[in-house]
Amino acid sequence: MCLGVPLKIIEIKDENMALADLGGSTIEISTIFTPEVKVGDYVVVHAGFAISILSPEDAEEIFRALEAAEDK
Repeated sequence: MCLGVPLKIIEIKDENMALADLGGSTIEISTIFTPEVKVGDYVVVHAGFAISILSPEDAEEIFRALEAAEDK
């Protein structure tokens, strides 16, 4: 099973790398598959690679679903 995690981009380091927020921690990710990503965007990250860009609404929906799963 593959798991993609939604993260928010907080800094673009160069054309292929960015820093993202992971629950208050910072993680460096590759943006080679999402070169159009900007600071403030939400991305789905798998194995250290941003594989797609999410709308803020979709990211919030995923966060709510993850919280609900934790409560069970």
